Amino acid sequence: MDMLYLWPSITILVVVLLLIKNKKSLNKNKILEICLLSVLLIMVGLGSIWAFMGHAFMSAQMAAYIGWPAGNPFQLEVAFTNLAFGILGLLCWKIRDNFWTATIIGITVFYWGAAYIHAMEIINNSNYAPGNSGIPVYVDILIPLILIVLLIAYKKTMDKSGETA
Repeated sequence: MDMLYLWPSITILVVVLLLIKNKKSLNKNKILEICLLSVLLIMVGLGSIWAFMGHAFMSAQMAAYIGWPAGNPFQLEVAFTNLAFGILGLLCWKIRDNFWTATIIGITVFYWGAAYIHAMEIINNSNYAPGNSGIPVYVDILIPLILIVLLIAYKKTMDKSGETA
């Protein structure tokens, strides 16, 4: 199974299990918190650490998958960017509130920037490599959208003191 399908599948499974586990104490805020934290931990945290490992330790294979030449030192920069977002995603487990907002802003800029670069590669260089077109581009666009919608909904379900409504 391609990892692009694994992380969303694990995220959905974790959300379902947590909703079942917490079914007696669920309200809108708790449901949104479970969904948002699961996406932050799994898609951003673990998914970004996985991407770091690919770009750092299997750089030639990753370059071929994306349709780029191997041996480019910028790939290691992308690896460490993924590591940084992976750590931020995992830290969301313990650090909440505006830390979640900052993490979502950062990953949105990174992912939407990557989607733009992939689109330009398709338009300018006809780069239709599996890692440059299709599902990876959709993931780069949709994950930030999902995070933004969940965050806005989550914050709207909190009362003015920051407690759940």
